[in-house]
Amino acid sequence: MTEKTVAPTVNSAGYDVPPELRQSVAITTLDKIWNMGRRYSVWPMMFGLACCAIEMICTAASRYDLARFGMEVMRPSPRQSDLMIVSGTVTKKMIPQIVRLYNQMPEPKYVMAMGACASGGGPFKEGYNVVSGVDQYIPVDVYVPGCPPTPQALLHGLMKLQEKIDRESITKVRWYQKDEIPAIPVPILGPDIIDPRDSAAIREMASRKAAPAAPAAQPEAAEAPAA
Repeated sequence: MTEKTVAPTVNSAGYDVPPELRQSVAITTLDKIWNMGRRYSVWPMMFGLACCAIEMICTAASRYDLARFGMEVMRPSPRQSDLMIVSGTVTKKMIPQIVRLYNQMPEPKYVMAMGACASGGGPFKEGYNVVSGVDQYIPVDVYVPGCPPTPQALLHGLMKLQEKIDRESITKVRWYQKDEIPAIPVPILGPDIIDPRDSAAIREMASRKAAPAAPAAQPEAAEAPAA
């Protein structure tokens, strides 16, 4: 049997560390250290909306062993979570609460749209009470297709999120900049859902409807033919 040597993933390429020192010496970048710590300690929020939530709960059970990815700790509070898995149908009555929970999550934070309904409305798209995709209100990092997605599909989506974290740099991510990150305006639920970000367009439309209509132009009288 040949012994396989597995190099630590934290080491940067191009630096040849002698085999006898690989257990105690690592040459890497600050981004790799930062990202490795975050990719294995993502805390999802326990947040289910419909049948997709059953598959999400199943994924966290022993058969699929979500603990392999360091994500088995599902938190009941957005203050302690950095991943929101929107699993299921997003109704217009529920989207204000989803945006409010997203704003309460600390940075860095990520969103996964699990299933056809959360990604684009699914079979209820354009329904009178359904939002056609949660990405219309909050940014989505990973989409997991399916109706509902299997636990394997959800695990694949979580691995894609880890790959996204690996590509991030603390010099470019939004939560490490000097400017404050503004909160997303919470939608207003009335007879229909209203996005406060569309308030300027709504006021302009209302002003056009309220403006008096211009009088119609009178047709010019035709000249009498010469005798």
